[in-house]
Amino acid sequence: MDARMETGRLLGLAEGDVHVIRNAGGVVTDDVLRSLTISQRLLGTREIIVIQHTGCGMMTFRDDDLKDEIEAETGLRPAFAMEAFTDLEANVRQSLRRIQACPFLPIRDQASGFIYDVKTGRLTEVVS
Repeated sequence: MDARMETGRLLGLAEGDVHVIRNAGGVVTDDVLRSLTISQRLLGTREIIVIQHTGCGMMTFRDDDLKDEIEAETGLRPAFAMEAFTDLEANVRQSLRRIQACPFLPIRDQASGFIYDVKTGRLTEVVS
């Protein structure tokens, strides 16, 4: 979701060479797995790269606190997980585990994870 990260440029790819799926936190959710399944099965995508970044806003709150705030304002409590986290590397590893465990993805062994440092512009690989 963060606009500071230009994925194609960051990876040295031309426009149209990469399918980019963005969401708050860069978390692999059921909807991300749905999109990856379609991308692999119908569009021929083979490699998956998870990139999350330093200074992520998802590290600044707790799920229940935000849900409480929304419920107090609307009278309804969100059923979905916000997926907030406190450890960036652990969160990348969790996302990779979700990819590796998804039976609908025909290619799961070509997934890698990275952390993008928004201050230096460096990508650091996270070993799963």
